[in-house]
Amino acid sequence: MFTGIVEEVGRVRSLTHQGESAKLWIEARRVLEGIQVGESIAVNGVCLTVEALEPGAFGATLMAETLQRTTLGDLSPGERVNLERALRADGRLGGHFVNGHVDGIGRVVRRVERGETVEFEIETDPELMEYMVPKGSVAVDGVSLTVVECGSRSFLIATIPHTREATTIGEWHIGRTVNIEVDILGKYVVETLRRWRWDQGPWGGWQREPLTYEMLEREGF
Repeated sequence: MFTGIVEEVGRVRSLTHQGESAKLWIEARRVLEGIQVGESIAVNGVCLTVEALEPGAFGATLMAETLQRTTLGDLSPGERVNLERALRADGRLGGHFVNGHVDGIGRVVRRVERGETVEFEIETDPELMEYMVPKGSVAVDGVSLTVVECGSRSFLIATIPHTREATTIGEWHIGRTVNIEVDILGKYVVETLRRWRWDQGPWGGWQREPLTYEMLEREGF
C-alpha cells in the first residue's frame, strides 16, 4: 500500500528484456534507506518487489502482466521515475490509498498554463472513467492527484509548482503516456452497485443485477 506522495525521483540504470519478462535497475538514494530485499517500492505507480540491492541502486523483475499493462517496459536508461516506499503502519497518509496495481495507461493530450498552475488533460480508457468523479482522487505515474473535471474519455488535473518539481510531472508533454490507478474506494462502490440490487419481494434481500438505465427507470429513479 502506498499514498501517492513521491519520496524521490530516481533514474533508470538499465532495462534488460528476458523473454516475456524484464530486469529493471533503478538508481536511487532516499528510498533505499532501511530497505531490504523482498520489500516493495512503487516505480511510476507500479508496485515492484526489490530483488537485489547495490550501493545507490535496486533491481526488480517486470513480469509479462506489468509489461503489458504499464509503461515500464518503455523506459530508457537515464529516464527519471517517481519512487515511493510502501506505507508503514505508523506512517502519515498524505495522499490517498494507492495499491500500486495500475488499471490502465493514459496519454497527455493537452497542457495549459494558468499562472503558477499547469493543467493537464489525460485521455484514457472509457471504462476507467466510470470510477472518476470531480474532486476525487487518482494516481498518475504514482502521484496522488485531484480530478478537476472528467468526461467520457478524459480527465483534467491541475498541478502546483512543488508537485511538478518533486515529481516527473514537470517533464510531461503532449503525447506522453502515463500509468493510471483509479481510487480503490470508488472502484468498490461502483462494482458493488453494478452487481447488486435490493429486492422488495416476499423474500427481500440483496440480489444480483447489473446497474443499468432500464433498472433505474423500473425502480422509479
